[in-house]
Amino acid sequence: QVQLVESGGGWVQAGGSLRLSCAASGRTFSRPMGWFRQAPGKEREFVAAVSWSGGTTDYLDSVKGRFTISRDNAKNSMVLQMNSLKPEDTAVYYCAGSDRPWVARRSTDSYDYWGQGTQVTVSS
Repeated sequence: QVQLVESGGGWVQAGGSLRLSCAASGRTFSRPMGWFRQAPGKEREFVAAVSWSGGTTDYLDSVKGRFTISRDNAKNSMVLQMNSLKPEDTAVYYCAGSDRPWVARRSTDSYDYWGQGTQVTVSS
């Protein structure tokens, strides 16, 4: 059984930092892995993605320079380091694994495996 489990969410004041982790089990992912988020009343949106090698990354414009995505294939895990957090970053954050090529990394439809989500709340 394939599982993705997120951890590290919580409450933080604006300007603070959080580190989200995603641990995968049941299989390894040789294609992109990504982070998405969903705020109340909004659609789930792409946040960041990392290639299998870790050498290529992509970010939502509003998080560029503040968030860093990385993965450790030996540990079958992924991390999203979030700095300079803003109230608009408040959402449930999901990690996801894809079997599709890099070009499709920003679409939720490209990811077949999802974690249960972890809440991130940023207060002003």
